[in-house]
Amino acid sequence: MENEAEHLSQTLAWTCGMIAESSPEDRRRIALAYRQAQELIAGIPLDGGDARPRIVACFKRSDTYRAADDIACVGWILTAIQERVNQRDLPDWRQFRKVIKQAVRQLSQSDPIMH
Repeated sequence: MENEAEHLSQTLAWTCGMIAESSPEDRRRIALAYRQAQELIAGIPLDGGDARPRIVACFKRSDTYRAADDIACVGWILTAIQERVNQRDLPDWRQFRKVIKQAVRQLSQSDPIMH
């Protein structure tokens, strides 16, 4: 689990960096992808409390965007990380959640639909 938390931390740091360094247009694109990811996972039931099906769906979509060199992949990754952290079984999950909320706040500032 510690390796998972470390990997998740690195991925979240990369995600936040991408959001922070993106242009306003790219940030709107990430925000749109984040909203689309939230809509998609809302329709995927938890598997006995496990968010894995939701996480896998987000990573598949992210991989598609990343293969096309599309910044939208960041919104899908953020949703996947958020779903994993929401399971509340990682060490320091509360710290992860705070960082995720800050990232979402950054996106919502550039996307009036998310307010």
